Amino acid sequence: MKRYKIIVCIAIFVILCTGGYFIFQHENQKTAFKTEKVTKGDIRSVVTATGTLNPVKAVLVGTQVSGTISEIFVDYNSIVKKGQLLAQIDPAIFRAQVEQARANLLAAKANVDKAKATYEDAKRNMERNRALLAKELIAVSDFDTSETNFLSAQAQLNSSKAQVEQAQAALALAETNLRYTHILSPVNGMVISRNVDVGQTVAASFQTPTLFTIAEDLTRMQIDISVDEADIGNIQEKQSVEFTVDAYPDVIFHGKVAEVRYAPITVQNVVTYDVIVKVDNPDLKLKPGMTANVAIITALRQGILKAPNAALRVKMPDKNSRNSRTKKGPLLWVLENGKPRAIKITAGNSDGRFTEVKGEFLREGMDVIVAASAADSKTADTFRPRNPGFFH
Repeated sequence: MKRYKIIVCIAIFVILCTGGYFIFQHENQKTAFKTEKVTKGDIRSVVTATGTLNPVKAVLVGTQVSGTISEIFVDYNSIVKKGQLLAQIDPAIFRAQVEQARANLLAAKANVDKAKATYEDAKRNMERNRALLAKELIAVSDFDTSETNFLSAQAQLNSSKAQVEQAQAALALAETNLRYTHILSPVNGMVISRNVDVGQTVAASFQTPTLFTIAEDLTRMQIDISVDEADIGNIQEKQSVEFTVDAYPDVIFHGKVAEVRYAPITVQNVVTYDVIVKVDNPDLKLKPGMTANVAIITALRQGILKAPNAALRVKMPDKNSRNSRTKKGPLLWVLENGKPRAIKITAGNSDGRFTEVKGEFLREGMDVIVAASAADSKTADTFRPRNPGFFH
């Protein structure tokens, strides 16, 4: 009986081992590969970012005097010419200041005339006393007194003339402030912002308030973009730019990189740099403040072999990778007669989906492996991604 149990156990063990072997072989033989073809075409490397559309030149029109807005002559979207009257600050107080300054000037001039008469009288008296002193008809002290009076009258005359100059300057200031009550356009352009209404009081004591914003030429716009420090090294002037705006989602607009600014902008330890893109806007579709979704084309390769990025990020299971152990660097796995074979390649530019590839044995139309699985196994044997450190 004991011998019978031993024989049965041995038989069961043999059956289990044999079955496991065949199951293992069966699973290994059913590895399925998914492939895509190596194609010839174009690859564009781009840096994506968002930015804001602004006029190339926007002028902020303010006021240098405080007062109440009495009239406004333009509104949003008004086309204005240089020197055109935009608004009027109530000039009553400033006119009164001009009249007061003019009256002060007249008074100062009258004082000059009075001081001049006193000066002439003192001069004649001094000269008369000098002649009398020469004949010893008066005392020296009398001559000294007349000379002192002359010098005093001369100083008073000079002081009165200085007061005239001061009054003229005050009048010029008052007249300038009166002119500043007329808010004029400094450039030709379009009013894109109006920040005041009739009856509103503006105060220019501490800083100049902005009354209007005028875009000098809306047919030429610019996009102000913030580019991450990881991408800024690929950005250069005159690179082509494509962008869209939410107002026209199906329209692709074009521009050129005009400026890459060196000043860093750090927000919460994130460093970005400003990039300026110039854009033509002949039909005025693009408006200030629109958000632009920008793609800066940093490289363009045409008519080259390209492979899916997935094919470059895989690592073949050990049972299929023996022929690749001697190869170093980036590899592509091609399927030949149902079996994978590794090809050493050189990777170039990438557009996020495809990468430029070069290799001695690489040909257009080759099937490259992008995925694999063991169809009957619960633990599918798939490619594991690796760090694509060979991208440029």
